[in-house]
Amino acid sequence: MALVNIKIEGKSYQVESGLTVLEAARWCGYEIPSLCSYNHGECNAGSCRVCLVEVVGSERLVASCVYPVSEGLEVIISSPRATSARRASVELLLSNHSLNCQQCEKNGHCELLHAAQITGAREGMYVGEKTPTTFDRFNPSIVRDTSKCILCGRCVARCHNAHGNGVLGFENRGFKTIVSPAYNRLIKDSPCIMCGQCVNVCPTGALVEKSEIDAVDKAFHDGKYVVVQTAPAVRAALGEEFGMKIGTPVTGKMVAALKRLGFKKVFDTDYAADLTIMEEASELLGRIKNKGVLPMITSCSPGWINYAEFYYGDQLDHLSSCKSPHEMFGAILKHFYAQRIGVKPEDMFVVSIMPCTAKKFEKDRPQLGSGGLRDVDAVLTTRELGKLIRRSGIRFARLPDEEFDNDIVGDYTGAGVIFGVTGGVMEAALRTAYFSLAGKEHEAISFEAVRGFDGIKEASIDIEGKKIEVAVASGMKNAKILLDQIREGKSKYTFIEIMGCPGGCINGGGQPFVHECFLPNENADIIDTYKEKRAAALYGEDERQTLRQSHNNPQIKKLYSSFLGEPNSHKAHELLHTTYAAREPFPHVHNE
Repeated sequence: MALVNIKIEGKSYQVESGLTVLEAARWCGYEIPSLCSYNHGECNAGSCRVCLVEVVGSERLVASCVYPVSEGLEVIISSPRATSARRASVELLLSNHSLNCQQCEKNGHCELLHAAQITGAREGMYVGEKTPTTFDRFNPSIVRDTSKCILCGRCVARCHNAHGNGVLGFENRGFKTIVSPAYNRLIKDSPCIMCGQCVNVCPTGALVEKSEIDAVDKAFHDGKYVVVQTAPAVRAALGEEFGMKIGTPVTGKMVAALKRLGFKKVFDTDYAADLTIMEEASELLGRIKNKGVLPMITSCSPGWINYAEFYYGDQLDHLSSCKSPHEMFGAILKHFYAQRIGVKPEDMFVVSIMPCTAKKFEKDRPQLGSGGLRDVDAVLTTRELGKLIRRSGIRFARLPDEEFDNDIVGDYTGAGVIFGVTGGVMEAALRTAYFSLAGKEHEAISFEAVRGFDGIKEASIDIEGKKIEVAVASGMKNAKILLDQIREGKSKYTFIEIMGCPGGCINGGGQPFVHECFLPNENADIIDTYKEKRAAALYGEDERQTLRQSHNNPQIKKLYSSFLGEPNSHKAHELLHTTYAAREPFPHVHNE
């Protein structure tokens, strides 16, 4: 990339051409307040005017988030004209804002409040009528409050960029403009897949996850036998809630915190990830041998499942019938473990700590339960767990490292750990499928070909002379390419992994917010590298495990020998498998 010479505040710098002034300023150590591109590159057309700066030789102020650098450019951030204009821009936004900061879920991570503090914005400078508010909490996953929306458009861009969807868009004109599903429908009445990517990029509290902390509190109060399980991606990000650098693995401290919160047992969902691989690999091999429907597609991501039911209802027979790992674990805990420890299944309350808002929707699916009991009773995001820990006065960084419970159930292999990153489910399945077909372990435990963050990854795996073509996609915009090939009868693949969130669960809609303005100790490229850092934490834990293939988990072997029989048995299908159904299409979405 060519370099250009610029000046910022009178000091000379060399920066890459192609950057905006806002980006260049960050690389040079300056913070220009912004509400449109702090997070993951989702940016509108510079309409909020919060990042205005002065360019020498120009009569007008420019929005630094869209103004490109050029040779000889001179930028002044601190001129009276620029600072006054930025302050006025923020004050105008505050004039149409609800300002209930104390009760806001985004308190501590609100970019509008951060911009107000930097610019010295004054409350009540512009007083008048406010845009009518829509408050939507009628779905299990996401709460939408338009009184806190600043019309930045980042959620609209993320929905389109990640999924190619137009679920969110701008409704009405002028002063009445809001961001919403078409015709200001409730989220539950739209084709939203509940992934929470819009929540991740919202700069205020206009979009947040729907909290289930109260349900967990009630279970404790009612004397339930409350157990908890944690998804693999949680350990790679929870430390960020307590000021630790991105990518810091905190497995032991997370377990210690959960035990101090009062959970009877603290389990790792990785145990059920190993169980999922046993079921899924067996299902795949059965389809191959019996000329069943191929390619088979993984079913661990509830956001992807929602998308499939909305947009590819005619292709659902390609999906594995396996439940997701935390739902499998819930079923095993209530219908196997509870009996072994003498607890009535109806008295057991299963809490899942997940990196995902779509899991909240998933747990309420009527298919995911047995004997009148739901498999999982409550889902908390990584962010909600952070709130629970802080509320309890626990000094997270000072906790000792403690071990998961693994009596009868709970032990796991490295294959279960990597479920949290795109390509991880595929790699774990290939480790076991290779063993099943070849009768021996793959010489290199890792399958590097399915790793990485490309939108679509392809690999051809040779198993004793038999070629298996596989593909991995994350984000529905990428998945659509593979799904259209299947629909058109042109797919060459045997097995496909799809994750709803770009990068997989490490970038789930319930993970800690990654905003550069709140990460002063991170490098300037953190928005571009945070997924890699979280993934490295999971791959590192995989490499540290003694056992790294699901079929070698001794507790899984014992579960089959003493309870389930064998993979894909009648008992296994009763507890560990599910069904899907096409949903009525929604013809009215925003045009892209």
